[in-house]
Amino acid sequence: MRRRVGFAVVAAAATLALAACSGGGGDEPGSTGGGKPEKIRIGIKFDQPGLGFQDGSKYTGFDVDVARYVAKSLGYEEGDIEFIAAPSAQRETMLQNKQVDMIFATYSITDKRKETVSFAGPYFVAGQDLLVAADDSAITGPDTLEGKNLCSVTGSTSAQRIKDEYASGVNLVEQPGYAECVTALVAGSVDAVTTDDIILAGLAAIPANAGKVKVVGNPFSEERYGVGLPKDSDQCEPINEAITKMIDDGSWQKALDDNVGSTGYKPNADLNPPKPDACG
Repeated sequence: MRRRVGFAVVAAAATLALAACSGGGGDEPGSTGGGKPEKIRIGIKFDQPGLGFQDGSKYTGFDVDVARYVAKSLGYEEGDIEFIAAPSAQRETMLQNKQVDMIFATYSITDKRKETVSFAGPYFVAGQDLLVAADDSAITGPDTLEGKNLCSVTGSTSAQRIKDEYASGVNLVEQPGYAECVTALVAGSVDAVTTDDIILAGLAAIPANAGKVKVVGNPFSEERYGVGLPKDSDQCEPINEAITKMIDDGSWQKALDDNVGSTGYKPNADLNPPKPDACG
C-alpha cells in the first residue's frame, strides 16, 4: 500500500511540474500566449546605400544597424527580425495598419506626423542638402534652384520645403526612390536631387556614381531621425533606453563609421549624437 501511495504522489508531482512549465512560458521569447511576439517586423529602406539597403537576403546600413541593436535590446535575435520595405509615402499607413512594429527609415520627426503616429528617438540628426552633377558650379544652395528641375521622392518633405521656402519656380520631379532620382541626374533630365545629406553621401559613394555627382555641402535644415511607432505603442521608453546605451557604449559611432565613414561625410557635431526626446 505504501508503495502505491508513493507512486501516486510522484505522478501527481510530475503532473503539476509539467503544468507549471507549460503555464509559465507566456513571457518567454517566441511565445504567442500573451508575452513578447515571436517575431519583430521592422520597416527600413531597401534603396538607400549606407542607411537601409537590400542586397539579396542581406540588409545593410546605419539605420539597419541601429534597428538590430534596438531589437536585441528588446529581446530579439537576428533570426527574429523581419525587415520590410517602408517607402516614404507609405510609412504612416504601414504603422496605422500594424503592417510593421516599428520603422527605422530616415524618418524625420515632425508635428504633422505625430498626429497619426508616435516616435522614439531621435537617433540621428541630418541636414537637407543637394546632389548635383560633378561639374555643376551654378547650384550652390536652395536659393539657386529657381527654374531648375529638382528631383525628390514621393511623400518626402524635402522637395516641398524648397518650393515653399526657397524657390517657388522650381519644377518638382517625384520618383519612388532616390536611386531613380540619381539616375535622372546622371542622365541630365534633372538638375539636382534633394534629401538629407547622409542619404546623398551614400548615393554619391556608389561606384556607378563616383566622379559623376557631388554633394553641394550646404545643409539648410535639421532632420531628426526617429523610430516610427504605432500611435498606441508602449515601446518608446525601452527604445530610447536602447538608443542611449548604443551611444554610450560606442556602438552608435562604430555603426556610423562602418556605413558612411568612407564617403568623407561628417555629421553636424553640434547635433550628434542626439539625446532622445522624452516619451509623450
